[in-house]
Amino acid sequence: MIPRRLPWALLAVLVLAQICYPLTDGATRAGLTVATVVLGYLLSVGHALLSRGARTAGALVAVATGGGFAIEAVGVATGVPFGSYDYSGELGPKLAGVPLIIPLAWTWMAWPAWLAAVRLTSSRPGRIALAAVGLAAWDLFLDPQMVAEGYWVWRDATPALPGLPGIPVSNYLGWLLFAVLLMSALRPLAGATADRTDGRDAPMFGLYLWTYFSSVLAHAVFLRLPASSVWGAAGMAVTALPLAGTLLRARRDGTDRREPHRAPRPGVDAAA
Repeated sequence: MIPRRLPWALLAVLVLAQICYPLTDGATRAGLTVATVVLGYLLSVGHALLSRGARTAGALVAVATGGGFAIEAVGVATGVPFGSYDYSGELGPKLAGVPLIIPLAWTWMAWPAWLAAVRLTSSRPGRIALAAVGLAAWDLFLDPQMVAEGYWVWRDATPALPGLPGIPVSNYLGWLLFAVLLMSALRPLAGATADRTDGRDAPMFGLYLWTYFSSVLAHAVFLRLPASSVWGAAGMAVTALPLAGTLLRARRDGTDRREPHRAPRPGVDAAA
C-alpha cells in the first residue's frame, strides 16, 4: 500500500513547492528551484522503479539523466546543439560547467511525457514523436522562467521567438533533437513494460497535466511572463490536451482500471 501511495505523496509535496515558488525570491527561490527538481526526479524515477522495476528505472536514469548531462556538457563547451550559454552559480554544484540538477530536470519530465504518449497512441514512431514534443515543449515555459531569474544566460540570443528575447530558437530545436534521441533509446532499454500503461500511472498523468495547466497560469499571472505562457500553452497542448481528454473519457466510461491500457490501433478500433 505504501509504494502505491508514495508517488501521490511526492506529487503533493511537489505541487506545494511550486505553489510557494512565486512567493519567494533571491536565494530562497533558487533553493526552492533545486528542491523542486530533486522532488520531480525522485517522483519520476521512483514511479518507474515501483511500477516497472529496476530495468525501466535504470534505463530512464541512463538515458535521461546520463544523456541529459552529456548533451548539456557538450552544449556548454561547444554551443552545440542549443547555442552558446553559461550557467550561473545559483543552482548548486557544477560538473563540466553544468549544474548537477539540470539532467535531473530532463528525467523529471521525460518519464511522464513518455507514458502520456504510450497512453495516446500504439504507433512506435508516433509515441517517440509525441513524447519528444511533450518533453521539448516544456522548455517553452522553463527557459524563459529560468533566464528571467538569471540562472543561465545566452551569449547570442538571436534569432528568438516573438516575445521571448534572450533565448535563441536554436535552444528549442536542440531540446527537440535531444528529446527525439532520448525517447528513441528509452523503450529498447526499458523493456516491454514501458510500452503499456495502467492505473498505477495516474500520478504521472497528474504530474504532466499539473505542469501544463499550472505553468500556463503561473507565467500569465504570477511570473508576469505572458509570452511564454502563450508559447508554452500552445506547445505542450499537443500532448497535454489529448491526454486530458482521454483520461476524462475513461473516467466517464468507467474504463480506467488497473489493467494495462492499450492505445487505439489506427484504422482497426475505429472500424470495429
